Parts: sequence; structure tokens; C-alpha cells
Amino acid sequence: MAQQRRLTIRQVFERWAATELAPHIGGDGKRIGRKDAGQYVREQFERRIFPGLGHTALVDVRKADVLAILDAAKAEGKLRTANMLLADLKQMFRFAAEREIIEHSPIELIKKKKIGGKDIKRDRVLSGDELTALVKKLPTANLNRRTVLGVWLILATGCRIGELMGAAWANAKPHQRELKTLVDAHNVAQKSGAVQLGFVDPSARTWYLPTTKNQRDHTIHLSDFALKQFSELAALREADRETGAPLPWIFPNSNGSGPVCIKSFGKQLADRQRSADRRLANRTKSVDVLVMTGGRWTAHDLRRTASTLMSQLGISNDVINECQNHIKQGMSGVYIRDRRESEQARAFDALGERLDGLVSGKTPASNVVAIKAA
Repeated sequence: MAQQRRLTIRQVFERWAATELAPHIGGDGKRIGRKDAGQYVREQFERRIFPGLGHTALVDVRKADVLAILDAAKAEGKLRTANMLLADLKQMFRFAAEREIIEHSPIELIKKKKIGGKDIKRDRVLSGDELTALVKKLPTANLNRRTVLGVWLILATGCRIGELMGAAWANAKPHQRELKTLVDAHNVAQKSGAVQLGFVDPSARTWYLPTTKNQRDHTIHLSDFALKQFSELAALREADRETGAPLPWIFPNSNGSGPVCIKSFGKQLADRQRSADRRLANRTKSVDVLVMTGGRWTAHDLRRTASTLMSQLGISNDVINECQNHIKQGMSGVYIRDRRESEQARAFDALGERLDGLVSGKTPASNVVAIKAA
């Protein structure tokens, strides 16, 4: 017991990582741990914690020691990094206290607002005028065609960017375990747990995700508008260079070995929202072509825009939440298990009609079209 109480920070980290960060299935069948197996946390600790405190017994660590590290991150302007370090350190110290490696956490009372400040949540939504402008701007943006189609698919389905990048064709489903292994390896390599494997079946008008960020499956109904985008993506489908078999990925990476990195998609959008003097070397010359009056926008802002469009169509918040795969909070989440599939389908169809009218120029973006009754 005395030896356990002299465990170093690095030793405690390894125990914490193996117990809490490594992904595994809990007794309730739900996935526990982090999708990247704690790789991001490990790299941050290797860079900022272990050099100064790695060989220090955890019991000897004081609040001042931790604050010195967090202050250094703040001095670099890495406020979000400082906040994430604090959150991870608190989790590790609690883990140690529960196992009586230490009596209590010396950093429990450190507040995030005193370190990196309160995290600011983005609330950017593209306005009706901006969506109209997007229709005109996308064809001139010199984007990869799959990226253009991806933009419209996020708006049509409200999917997360990681779900889009992890999309595979339904006829690849017999190889689900192998594809899942590739996705997990991709997430570890990219220090992310964002990419989620899903299967698109145009004939059934479904996009099925066996697991998602919320630890549950999700089925997206595909509207006519969404099907048009997938139809064009199907025409772009490539073959494996060695076997000649069609690639399973709808958004494959350059060598077809897996899904494309989500950062690649985001960079294409960001590079076209720069001023000419901020153009990055060896990147597109089509700077500022996707600049909007409301400021910088991202792929996730398109997801938020999709839910806003649904609301403007008169769709209820509870149905929108189901379309976006948000879990009900409180007792409703415990007792109300209905996923409202039929209402989700009508909502996606209504959203598709709005987007189709927008792209064709038949329906102004500012018009509100009521959802059809059952």
C-alpha cells in the first residue's frame, strides 16, 4: 500500500489510461473510453506534464505545480488546450483519489474560468441570403466535386462531418467489421474519434449508422434531394487499384485505403474564406470566394443551419432533435423511447424540398414552406 501511494504521475497516468481511456464495452453494452484510446491526452501529457512532473509522486504534487503548467499554456495563447489539460488532470486525480493513491485532489477547486475562460460555443447559422449566395459561389470555388456534394448533404441530412466522411455504400456492409477496424485506426492516427462508419442504401432511402457520437445507432431518411447528391457520388465511385473492386468509401482518401480525413474537408472550406494576403503556400488560389456576409462558416455550421431550416418549416423541436440524433435529456430520455421515424422522414423530405427549390431557384431561401401533414 505504501508503494502504491508513491506512484509517479506517469505511472498513475498509465493506469488511468488503461482503465478509463482505452475503449471497451461496459456491462450495459455501451462503449466506454475514448475513441482515440486517449492518444490526444497522452500527447498533451508527454509535451506539457511529463517533462517537469512525470517522475514526481502524485501525492507530492501541489496545486501550484499544476497551475504553473496551465499558466504556461495560457502564455502561449493556448486557452482551449489549458482548459482541456485541466479537465483531464482533474479526471486523473479523481481516479487516483477513488483508489486511495492520494487522499484528495489538490486541483479540484481550480475553475476553468480562471484558466482558459469559458468555452464559447459557436452559434453560426447561414441566413437565407447566404444560402442563396452559396448556390452561386460553390460552382466557382474550384472545390473537389465530392466536397460540393458533401456541403449539400450536410444541409440535407444534418449529419456531422465525421459521419459524412465515414459513409460507405450499403453493398460493403458484409465487411462491416473490417471497415470499422479501418475507421478506428484512422481516428487514432488523426487523434480524433470523429469519423463514424455508416452505410448508405439509396434503394431503401436510408443512411444507417450502427454507432454514433451518442453511443447509439441512427438512421437518416434520404429525401429526393439527398438521393440526387448520392447518385452523383455513385457515379464518381472509384475502384481499388490492386483488386479492381469498387471502393466501399463514398469519400475515399487519395489512395483508397480508408475515409478521407475530416480536416481535409474543413481546410477546403477555410482556404476559400481567406483574404488574398493570407493565402497559404501550395493551396488554392480561389481565396475569399466562399466568404459570406455573416462571417466565417464551417461544416458544423451547416448542420446547425439544417436544423434551423427545419424549424422554419414548422417542424417541432423534438422531431428535429431526433433527426440530428440528439438524446433526450432528463426523465424523457429514460421513459420516452420512440424515435419518431415517420415524422423524421417527413421532416427530411420537407427540408429536401426547400433545398431543391433553393438550388433550382424556384423557391427563395426566405420563404417558409410548411411541413406536410401525415
